[in-house]
Amino acid sequence: MASGDVLQPVVPAADLPSGTVVTMSGRISATHRVGEPVDLPPFSTDELVALDNALTDATRLTKVRFNVFVGDLGADPAAGVDAVFPNTPEAERSVLIAVSPNQRVIEVRGGRKVQNRVTDRVAQLGVTAALASFSEGNLIDGLVSALNVMSNAIAPK
Repeated sequence: MASGDVLQPVVPAADLPSGTVVTMSGRISATHRVGEPVDLPPFSTDELVALDNALTDATRLTKVRFNVFVGDLGADPAAGVDAVFPNTPEAERSVLIAVSPNQRVIEVRGGRKVQNRVTDRVAQLGVTAALASFSEGNLIDGLVSALNVMSNAIAPK
């Protein structure tokens, strides 16, 4: 992100639960009160750190913003990704890897400002890298593999 750029949050602040904010990077950070049950994500802290590191490394290596979406993409997954993608941070210069685990679907979208670098070949490399881990039930490992392969394929030479 260039100095002075301000990202518009994907989720309006009014819609966030108490104690939750959208960080400048576009991630959502939340707190909870001691003793209250926590609705934890389905991933361990180590898995989330590994994914965050892979996202950061891929973005730094390529100067292309990488985003990941994990969740239900609706009855038409391709249309679901097309609806999600414009709302991701820096969509025009980014890549979105969207996974709907229950539907067993992975979709990749690239923004128009990076379309010459994020080609169909690069997207296919990422999907292929992810599938091996996905077939073993390792969602985060698959996403990390996809990020590593794609970023190496589009890194500036």
